[in-house]
Amino acid sequence: MQFGKDLPLRLLVVDDSVEAAEAIVSLLRNSGIAVRPSRPENADALAEMLAGQPFDIVLAAHDATTVALEEVMQRVDASGKDLPVLVLHDDIDTPRLLRAAAIGARGIVLRPQPELLRETVMREWADLEARRSLRKLENHVRETERRCDALIESSRDPIAYIHEGMHIRANAAYLETFGFEDFEEIEGMSLLDMVAPQHVDDFKQLLKKLSRGEPPPPRYELEARGLDGSAFPAVMEFTAATYEGEPCQQVVLRRQELDPELAREVEELRQRDQVTGLLNRPTFLRALEDTVADAAEKASQHALLLIEPDHYARLLQDIGLDEADDLVAACARRLREVLGPDDIAARFGEHQFAVLRRNSEHADSMALAETVRAAFASAVLDTGSRSLNATVSIGGVQIGQKIANVSSVLGKASQGVLSAIGVGGNRIELFDPSAADRAEEERVQAWVGRIRDAIDHDRFIMHFQPLVGLHGPPDQIYEAYLRLLNEHGELVQPMTFLQIAEEHGLLWEIDRWVVGHAIAVIGERRKAGHDTTVLVKITEVSLQDDSLLKHMAEQLARHGAEGRQLVLQLPESKVFTHLRAAQAFQQGAAKLGVRVGLEQFGRGLNSFQLLSHFDAGLVKLDRSFMDDLPNNPDHQARIREITAKTRENNRLTIAEFVQDASSMSILFGAGIDYAQGQFLAPAGPEMNYEF
Repeated sequence: MQFGKDLPLRLLVVDDSVEAAEAIVSLLRNSGIAVRPSRPENADALAEMLAGQPFDIVLAAHDATTVALEEVMQRVDASGKDLPVLVLHDDIDTPRLLRAAAIGARGIVLRPQPELLRETVMREWADLEARRSLRKLENHVRETERRCDALIESSRDPIAYIHEGMHIRANAAYLETFGFEDFEEIEGMSLLDMVAPQHVDDFKQLLKKLSRGEPPPPRYELEARGLDGSAFPAVMEFTAATYEGEPCQQVVLRRQELDPELAREVEELRQRDQVTGLLNRPTFLRALEDTVADAAEKASQHALLLIEPDHYARLLQDIGLDEADDLVAACARRLREVLGPDDIAARFGEHQFAVLRRNSEHADSMALAETVRAAFASAVLDTGSRSLNATVSIGGVQIGQKIANVSSVLGKASQGVLSAIGVGGNRIELFDPSAADRAEEERVQAWVGRIRDAIDHDRFIMHFQPLVGLHGPPDQIYEAYLRLLNEHGELVQPMTFLQIAEEHGLLWEIDRWVVGHAIAVIGERRKAGHDTTVLVKITEVSLQDDSLLKHMAEQLARHGAEGRQLVLQLPESKVFTHLRAAQAFQQGAAKLGVRVGLEQFGRGLNSFQLLSHFDAGLVKLDRSFMDDLPNNPDHQARIREITAKTRENNRLTIAEFVQDASSMSILFGAGIDYAQGQFLAPAGPEMNYEF
């Protein structure tokens, strides 16, 4: 389960203090969790919220008077929903523990212990998602069993289920193959009775092996015998299964009408990719499933590698699209040359390869990945009439009991490939759950070095997106976005590195770089005759002292720019939890003519209350309001409300992430001042929009 930005936490906070509730929401958001909070003003509002929308966690203050704790529990119980309630306290003692247990709360969280609060919320959220997943899985299993039963019955392949050598189920095709009319004629009959006499002894040994839990052969060729005693060549395929909760063997029987050697050749072709000769994706996935199951059962260790050629699109441009298959085939040949005889290799995607090595410890897995990487780095690939060098990025997983799940294994391997590509390629990212701390530390330190290098050697760059005015004369306004250039001159998105920068105290330096370069751009534009306003994002770290204010004053004077042309943006949630520092910073910026605005506005518990304490020059709506805006009347109403209230105080409003013409029409009608988004113009390195 992926928490955080991929899965929002729908949080219901019952607390008399809006500020205290907002502090908890900010704490969780600062931890990387996308929180969608709600706060009832009274018991009726609580009942309406519980009835109208799903929630994940309830945080209820033990001393709340808007809705008493006991009533919260009664309302939650009456809703019939699986909704965990955590009780908020400032400290803890035995009576409070007993009270929480008596009313059915899942636990107690302490306000002065933010890390413990976060961990408790995350644990309860994970448990809730596990329960939800289990219920979905149980329903899915029941539905799958029903469908499988129908499919088996209607299948043209003869299929039977065998328990301890006896028939417990058979479909119509199976009965027809052996000459039976009804299952009652075959129920309880030994499978040995369906085998020609000369094969009985060997087949009896096979059944004994299966009863001991040994894996079945993929194919078993023999002569089968029908009800009338006639024999015919057949192939049996065995698969471990369950029937009505009992372990058994599923048997698929096929008449062997073709030459056996030809049949084997056809089966081999069916499992291969025709361009590369490697296994195809479905065949490889079956092998991976078996390997992961072995790791779960026997605590064995195996290696999975996903391999992609670096700069694939550029390579295709060099050699031509018509030679794409030649390039893939050349990569496959090079891969086969360095693999061992027992390694399993496949074409896993259009230009992605997969390698599975069984019984491989971490050191062996890393050595295999390095062998593959070095083999491509030093090789010249022949693709028809062209020769070229192509490095590869490798994402690997050390499969073991801690990650004995096919989806998790593939997910981690895919992340490794993307991460390796993101920092320039020709790299290996091997995830080992048993050494995750070490691997993560190495990855983080590498990123810290890249960020430090970007600050010191100007590897950051700015992209600019225009803001289009919906009312009044057109102004030249752009928002600046930070990008990082890696070692190969490729762009890296900020979400890849900003969290690491925050954890290692580098955000304040990034803020200085962003603001300084924005002022330089404003100065250059002014000299060229353009009165351009630039919006930039800064972080709450810069509110801690006046160093950024001093830096702005120096840069404005140096580049001949006016403060009115610069707008700084802070997230609403950060201003709420750093209000005094934000107020002081805004006042200092105002002396320079610089405006400070709020972004991600409207997602807090009481956004308008913040505006009465913070003199925001503009507000930018949270981008979640733009999701399917034409079909979401609640979002439309909220936007109109925000616009009306901000206009009363002469504050400008901005809507970002505009996706279509219908949204533009709604925003215009609501009175939004400026809009931006891919629909209007994408962000790019140049300021060349025709306002």
